Amino acid sequence: MGPVGDADGNARAESFVSTLEGELLDRRSFPSQAEARMAWFTCIEGLHNPLRWHSGLGYRSRVDCEKT
Repeated sequence: MGPVGDADGNARAESFVSTLEGELLDRRSFPSQAEARMAWFTCIEGLHNPLRWHSGLGYRSRVDCEKT
C-alpha cells in the first residue's frame, strides 16, 4: 500500500476485497457471522497468501516471497 490518502492504495484494497467477495461470499451463504469470518480468514490464509501469484512479487506467492 502507498502513503495515507493515496488513491492507488485505496483502489488496490477495494480490488482485493472485491475479488474475495466474488470468490467466497457471492457463492454461498453462512448461518452465522462467526462462520462467515472464519471462511474469510481461511480464504486469505489458506488460498490467497500461500498460492496466489502476485506480479509485484515477481510472480511468486507471498509465502514464497517471505521464505527468501
